[in-house]
Amino acid sequence: MTDALGRPSIHALLADGTTVRIRAVEPEDHDQLHRLYEEMSPENLRMRFFAVSPHSAALAADHACEPPRSGHRALVAELRGRIIGLAEYDEGEERGSAELAVAVADRLHHHGVGTLLIEHLASAARADGLTCFVADALSENREVLRLFTDLGLRVTHRTDGPETRCTIALDQDDTYLEAVENRGRTADVASMEPLFRPRTVAVVGAGRRPGSVGRAVLRHLRTGDFTGRLFAVNPHAHALLGVPSYPAVTALPVPPDLVVIATPAAAVPSVAEDSGKAGAHALVVVSAGLDPAQAQALLTACRTHGMRLVGPNCLGVANTDPALRMDATFAAAHPSRGTAGIAVQSGGVGIALLDGLSRLGIGVSTFASLGDKYDVSGNDLLQWWENDGVTDLALLHLESFGNPRAFSRTARRVTRRMPLLTVDAGRTDAGRRAAASHSAAAATGTLTRQALFTQAGITATRSIGELLETAALFHAQPLPAGNKVAVVTNAGGAGVLAADACVEAGLLLPAPTPELVQDLLAVLPDGAAVGNPVDVTAAVAEDELRDCLDRLTTHRGVGAVVVALVPTAVAAATGDDLARAVTQGPGRRRIPVVLVRLEQDVPVRLLPAGEGGA
Repeated sequence: MTDALGRPSIHALLADGTTVRIRAVEPEDHDQLHRLYEEMSPENLRMRFFAVSPHSAALAADHACEPPRSGHRALVAELRGRIIGLAEYDEGEERGSAELAVAVADRLHHHGVGTLLIEHLASAARADGLTCFVADALSENREVLRLFTDLGLRVTHRTDGPETRCTIALDQDDTYLEAVENRGRTADVASMEPLFRPRTVAVVGAGRRPGSVGRAVLRHLRTGDFTGRLFAVNPHAHALLGVPSYPAVTALPVPPDLVVIATPAAAVPSVAEDSGKAGAHALVVVSAGLDPAQAQALLTACRTHGMRLVGPNCLGVANTDPALRMDATFAAAHPSRGTAGIAVQSGGVGIALLDGLSRLGIGVSTFASLGDKYDVSGNDLLQWWENDGVTDLALLHLESFGNPRAFSRTARRVTRRMPLLTVDAGRTDAGRRAAASHSAAAATGTLTRQALFTQAGITATRSIGELLETAALFHAQPLPAGNKVAVVTNAGGAGVLAADACVEAGLLLPAPTPELVQDLLAVLPDGAAVGNPVDVTAAVAEDELRDCLDRLTTHRGVGAVVVALVPTAVAAATGDDLARAVTQGPGRRRIPVVLVRLEQDVPVRLLPAGEGGA
């Protein structure tokens, strides 16, 4: 990646979620580096140079800005255009070794600036063939000694009088890689706070007349009882929907945590730049149709000012936490509170999932419509849900994966804690072309995507209906202990269809043991066929079906039960009676039980269990 001047650089997150730019030192940086040292306290200067000299700052800046030469590298961290840290190395006489030096602005100690710089400098050093850094520090300088130790690299110390020499091995073992991943995850989650837990939200583009997207977002925030401070930005109104309005983001009385932009595409870059200047930490851009120049200007503003970005071309974000109640979307209705996290690229899919999960009583913890996914991705949302303390079920609709390897690594970790469901979107050439046209992203190839899902432990469905059905199952039922399934039905044909579907899904239908056969025959009506499927006959009564299920769900050879029922005029029990037998046993059943009613008028619904719940 390069900056506007063509210089290589990378944007990274500090421990508190602030975005900084890491790049090589340029000669033009001399004055800023000189000022970096001059603004240090006398005590920190002593810790850095072992003595306080009026010439130390100038000499250090001179050295860092020397013309490029073999054996020397220097990187700076830049925040909103100002240098806040420097790390450099000089190769020594010992082969494979280099002297390391680090300096961080006083006001940004303990934010991870030094750690981030050393991580990137170490990567460059490995590419240059170096195997270790050595660094001298005053033995009383506990902060820098802790910095070296906490890197996750192997560090040895040798103390000689008032000084300690640290030798930092640069090889990347599992401990180091885990430390880097943990730091990245902590920083990523912190950077999402302004998106999902903002204290102040501003909506830009809300008009006076009904019908505008911006007005719909503002109305949702207001009618949803957002607990933070809410502002509108419109130069032609003093108030909109009872919300105070200001002519520009820079005119707001306080810096906004989150700015929602719903203006025409041409105005998006300037609004983003104003938001950054006003101190905003995050943007949600629902506007669509940005051309390449506008898109680049939007990204530049976000990176320059350290703002996270959702969108553009998206539905918005929401958090149902009762302490916040933030609905910054233009969906038809407010999402209901719950424990399912949702991330989608398609706003339409997002609306369908919000409606479906609300209808099923599952509800939503946090929602994000990622749109064209310029910055915030599914990987970011997975890490947020992993740490939010609320989400226990994750639903994704992603048409592309920017970094499949990183996504797979995160998803594998998350699926150990909660089910992760997705729609396998873009399975065909036509679907991938539609995805590219719809969200301006190249859909991941079918084989790559399916391998990714398998490797990460993601449950992939083929439609929104299947996704909601599976979400309902995972929400209401325990996870099966294995892949052995028993099918129970009151109609032989329905049992055949259910058995075929199970086998095609890779499940096993084991034959019942002789003991189980006797137990089932003892409670079922005459004529019942006790194999697998178990045909309980059309004459089965409610208590007979309940007793049958109680025996199956307590049998060690059964991991789940599928019950397929059809209405008949033979038994005294109605369809609702039989459904009640499935849901209301003597106690909450230890394995999943799924009821399929062939006459039901909705694709999926949750039934109340005997002990409450579903």
